[in-house]
Amino acid sequence: MASEAIGVRVPARGAGHDLRAVKIVLHREMLRFVNDRTRMLSMLVQPVLWLFVMGTGLGSLVQGSIPGVDYRTFMYPGMISMTVIMTAMFSAGSIVWDREFGFLREMLVAPVSRGAIVIGKCLGGAVVAVGQGIVILAMAGLVGVPYAPGLIVTLLLEMFLAAFTITAFGVTLAARMKNIQTFFGLMQMAIMPMMFLSGAMFPLANLPSWLHVLTVVNPMTYAVDPMRQAVFAYLDVPAAAEAMLNPGVRWFGFQVPVGLELGIVAGLGVVLLGVAVLQFRRAE
Repeated sequence: MASEAIGVRVPARGAGHDLRAVKIVLHREMLRFVNDRTRMLSMLVQPVLWLFVMGTGLGSLVQGSIPGVDYRTFMYPGMISMTVIMTAMFSAGSIVWDREFGFLREMLVAPVSRGAIVIGKCLGGAVVAVGQGIVILAMAGLVGVPYAPGLIVTLLLEMFLAAFTITAFGVTLAARMKNIQTFFGLMQMAIMPMMFLSGAMFPLANLPSWLHVLTVVNPMTYAVDPMRQAVFAYLDVPAAAEAMLNPGVRWFGFQVPVGLELGIVAGLGVVLLGVAVLQFRRAE
């Protein structure tokens, strides 16, 4: 008597399944972050130290040369950027943990496109990073930045855009890595120079030519500067201090508009997202 073969039914792939996958991955990233309070606190220590310790110390050195502005107020947008960027990169790095513990393989064999997994990961990292950035945003009054609704909304949108782009960058790096130590070593090598060359901790005015070139070609500069422009738009500072601390980004004398800066960050995020999807399609 011939035995009958048992058929295996594979769920059909479709847009609905992909959207559900995006939602699940995003939700998992949020749960992972909320349940890891040690990580939440550790991500805040560095920017708070830079803002209130380094900012106060540097402010004492430049006191008198920039009348009417607390140096911590100048550093504030940069510290928001630092918080968002570091949190986003750590979120992207969790992919390596997932690979080591076998969870990533389970996601990759699911009947959903790998692009949906990447998009969910990037959105989850961006949402988590913005949530962390809100804590720094709540400290605005301590450094003389007003709690203006328009400013808060603008900063939240800019934070999300920067976080999404950095998470896509981190996912691109982590997609083929199998060791978490390698990822974090590469992350530090990539992020720290970009952070220091973005103008987060020093003004972009009157820089030496070589340093000006490095800041202009640094993509992170175009994430930090719009935040500083937004903050200074709500401050009443002398014109001389404005010109010194908030000169904007210039290309051969051309003042780069904030809209173009944000467009550069958004375009880079789309490109990195595409690269991350390609990396995932080749991953095993």
